[in-house]
Amino acid sequence: MKNKEESNNPEQESEKGEMHFLDHLEEFRWVVIRSLLAFIIGCVVVGVFLSVTADFLAHPLNVAKERIGHADEIRSLVTISPLGAFTVLLQICFLGGIALSLPFVLYFLATFLAPGLTKKERSVLVPGCLMSLFLFLLGASFAYYFILPLSIYVSLQFNAMLGLDVVWSAAEYYSFVVWMVMGIGGSFEFPLILLLLQYVEIVQPSTLRSWRQMVIVVILLCSAIITPSDPISMVILAAPLYILYELSIIVGASVVKKKKLREAQEAAEEC
Repeated sequence: MKNKEESNNPEQESEKGEMHFLDHLEEFRWVVIRSLLAFIIGCVVVGVFLSVTADFLAHPLNVAKERIGHADEIRSLVTISPLGAFTVLLQICFLGGIALSLPFVLYFLATFLAPGLTKKERSVLVPGCLMSLFLFLLGASFAYYFILPLSIYVSLQFNAMLGLDVVWSAAEYYSFVVWMVMGIGGSFEFPLILLLLQYVEIVQPSTLRSWRQMVIVVILLCSAIITPSDPISMVILAAPLYILYELSIIVGASVVKKKKLREAQEAAEEC
């Protein structure tokens, strides 16, 4: 009787629910704190190895200068304000800290979400985070080694055709490089989102197949926004994105089929 009375007491249920919410809020607060600490540590690491980081970010420009054939005519990066060097320092540390802390932020979010998931969902969480990190690194590497050198090369060629001197601000160049790398790396995440939508049956593989023509237009538009204005970089980025879209349909169809078979077997066992 006592248990029944306690279960019918709304005040006690409210208090328990409130404590449960506050516990989760406390855990989320620690996730934010750990993520900020990872970001700060990442900024410090980039600051300690600032010269190495600056050379690393300058690699696409150096590759483009070597390809163009008269690299000596292209001036080095410059600062255009009294505190320009300090601005570049903060910018490199900030953007580098974001990049270095990203894997740890994903891990902290995964540990926060894991207790509230079922065993099957937890088994998908870790591979999903690893796949998310892999796709981001794949896109970032693709941007760093292919898109950026090509884009800068095309820009240098146009400047040479018009007889313009190339004097680029260091702050604008580093910002351009980092945000291009992070933007293209993030764009490579969308197949994982499509796969998740198919797994929870919000979108069917057949629906994605019927969207092919529209998706091609959207990918081209997004590629034009992410990359510089030259059409070569846009097409080079759009091609792998569309390939990933097709792969997400193939993998999603397989995942959905296996999920339905498993649910059918479970339903048969219950009967």
